[in-house]
Amino acid sequence: MRTTTPSQDFIRGIWDENPVLVQMLGLCPALAVTNSVKNALAMSAATFFVICCSSVLVSSCKRFIPNEVRISAYILVIATFVTLADMLLQAYAPVQHKELGAFMALIVVNCMILGRQEAFASKNNPFRSLLDAVGTGIGFTIALLMMGGFREILGTGAFLEYSLFGPNFEPWVIMVLPAGGFLTLGFILLAMGYAEHRKKANEIVNEQVKTAL
Repeated sequence: MRTTTPSQDFIRGIWDENPVLVQMLGLCPALAVTNSVKNALAMSAATFFVICCSSVLVSSCKRFIPNEVRISAYILVIATFVTLADMLLQAYAPVQHKELGAFMALIVVNCMILGRQEAFASKNNPFRSLLDAVGTGIGFTIALLMMGGFREILGTGAFLEYSLFGPNFEPWVIMVLPAGGFLTLGFILLAMGYAEHRKKANEIVNEQVKTAL
């Protein structure tokens, strides 16, 4: 396994290996609940709590988990923290809890969380596992807030329910519908691909200039 430093464990999941925008994991909540920034924040907070707590617990107890039942054990750990997150959200943010609906329970089968338990937490100490989980959670939050902000601004003409364009703005209703999630993700990936293409093109030009000189 490639050796990494603690800082690399933390930074990796934020952008270079962003779970949504690069690895294409956790797309179900990313597409379904990002029709507003508040919903995106609620889902991000719940997912962040679950991935951090489950990573630390799996890393701490990995020596006691038989290899034959490790996936089942990871799912049980994740389900426990999802239940806690669901109860906390229902108690302190009932409106968002109702908006998220069944997608809260679906955090249990989020490939992003289960993948980090299998690929990292089960092979590293609790501190490194927490750093990896925090970085991945931040990356997931960034992706959901980008999508939620874009969709809410165009779909309602507001941001966090504060009007931006006045009463004459005609909302793009499609942006708050399920199809808007696919369109938004496509636009973001297109912009990222274009930026990466320009970066590589500039590097090639700079190399050619250095060679010519």
